[in-house]
Amino acid sequence: MAKTPVSSSGSSSSRRIQVRRSGVHGKGVFALQDIAEGETIIEYVGEVISWDEAQDRHPHDPNDPNHTFYFHVNEDKVIDALHGGNSSRWINHSCDANCEADEVNERIFIKALRNIKAGEELNYDYGLIIDEPYTKELLAEYPCWCGSTNCRGTLLSPKDREDTPPIPSQKKKKKAKTKADVKADAKPKAKKADKANKADKVKAADKPKANPKAKTQAKAEAAPKKKSKKA
Repeated sequence: MAKTPVSSSGSSSSRRIQVRRSGVHGKGVFALQDIAEGETIIEYVGEVISWDEAQDRHPHDPNDPNHTFYFHVNEDKVIDALHGGNSSRWINHSCDANCEADEVNERIFIKALRNIKAGEELNYDYGLIIDEPYTKELLAEYPCWCGSTNCRGTLLSPKDREDTPPIPSQKKKKKAKTKADVKADAKPKAKKADKANKADKVKAADKPKANPKAKTQAKAEAAPKKKSKKA
């Protein structure tokens, strides 16, 4: 699949949000002004590549293989926000998110799930999925530090979550890379969008994928990994 750049969402978003240090994990994105429920805040952009290419590029950081900027769009496309990305790649995960990743015509948009006050950190559920048993060891590879009262303790999505499509076999990934991280949804741990397969951004990891609601920094998505980066 040819590599394709994704157009960036206008400069208007830069006047409403700001990237700075986060108490959750690393960098985060914060609202500079009030944002209403349902508003589109920013588009998750970057270079559009195939899953094979995402696996070849994985990991973005050899010292932190479960952290990428991949976002799983569908079974054929991954957004690599390491190249041509914007502020959206720094949005952290939360189990009690105030935003969601929405896929529209193979583009990912971060939208407000509720009214957000100026000063609040933006976040969405990466919902990473991995095709293998969720052992204690695996869950420990994808810890969540969102601090919400309903925190799952992991970036991985519950196995019974219906809004997240299954991820390609991890075995395939391992053949390509010993510890592939592709989110959005798990392949490259990309982040995945909550609604339509949305996001798998990626903060993704070696095995997971991010869920539709969900940087792969991801954060995801997830396989060469909604997405994973932070949180």
